[in-house]
Amino acid sequence: MSTGPTDLDAETDLEWCFEAVHGVSRTFSITIDRLEEPMARQICVGYLLCRIADTIEDAGHVPPSTQTTLLTEYDRVLDPTDEYAADQFVEAVDPWLPEPAERSADWTVVAQTPRVLRAFEALDEEPREIMREPVRELVDGMAMFTDRYADEGGLRLQTLEELEEYCWYAAGTVGTLITGLLARGASRERADELRSNARSFALLLQLVNIAKDVQTDYHEENNVYLPAEWLAEEDVAPEAVTDDHNRGAVTTVIRRVVGRAEEYVDDAHRYLETVPQHRGNTLSAWAIPYLLAVGTLRELRERPEDVLQEGNVKISRAEVYALIQQFERDVSPSGLADLRLEMASKPLHE
Repeated sequence: MSTGPTDLDAETDLEWCFEAVHGVSRTFSITIDRLEEPMARQICVGYLLCRIADTIEDAGHVPPSTQTTLLTEYDRVLDPTDEYAADQFVEAVDPWLPEPAERSADWTVVAQTPRVLRAFEALDEEPREIMREPVRELVDGMAMFTDRYADEGGLRLQTLEELEEYCWYAAGTVGTLITGLLARGASRERADELRSNARSFALLLQLVNIAKDVQTDYHEENNVYLPAEWLAEEDVAPEAVTDDHNRGAVTTVIRRVVGRAEEYVDDAHRYLETVPQHRGNTLSAWAIPYLLAVGTLRELRERPEDVLQEGNVKISRAEVYALIQQFERDVSPSGLADLRLEMASKPLHE
């Protein structure tokens, strides 16, 4: 990895990273906006490091064997003992980059990997070392999955256990990164409580995404995350997961994923009740995505068929705005329970 950016260059790279986060994720953009320094820059850069790998793993136009190769090379960039440079990685990924005029925000971040790495290198040593291992675990896990399903041309998860294994690499590792940063300076008891519930917090959010994005995941990424064993019980082949005549059967499977996600809500809530508010961290940064997941679960319970009929299920912008406004009034950890109950039953803005 290259080192040694000037202070001015580092600030320019960091400003670019903040702008990039707003382009790639509406939900995480809210989180970054609610954080203060130094946590804001650490979480922003850490998220983009993970997003680079996630974009490659989700790329339906890249053959799985090539995805595995690119992810392996990206891991080399993150290895401080390897001289493989970010510029070399971009050169390797260049044949698969969309043209600049057609490039999404995600692929723009991939193309700017050297800039994200420079912003990472400009962080203090302690947060860098906390972040590095979970990011590399995510990258290695995604490479393992693309290699596992290389012959299928896309992921075809088989069991609930494999689904949650995937969720760990896609989101649990990010939870480990976040928790490692949050736990610094906390008491041992509080840090242990955070770590014991971090997996539930991450799996809740990832399972909600999987339940609501079935159609997009298949048509745009050629990935089927719904467990094949559950689809088989409904007599649905993974390749027919979005066929019109299978809507009722697939909706049943979506309901099962929703039910599994709901099993993690309580522990995720305990995670939030334990989150320390120091080093620029705030409760709202993590409570808002949690409550958005609770609201999305409500919509998935009420209209799971829209995942296939409409292509997505999500809560309205009006409800998102109403939730953010709630936190403008400084919601306490104890107040989260009331918001959770309200959003689980009806849209907040109503």
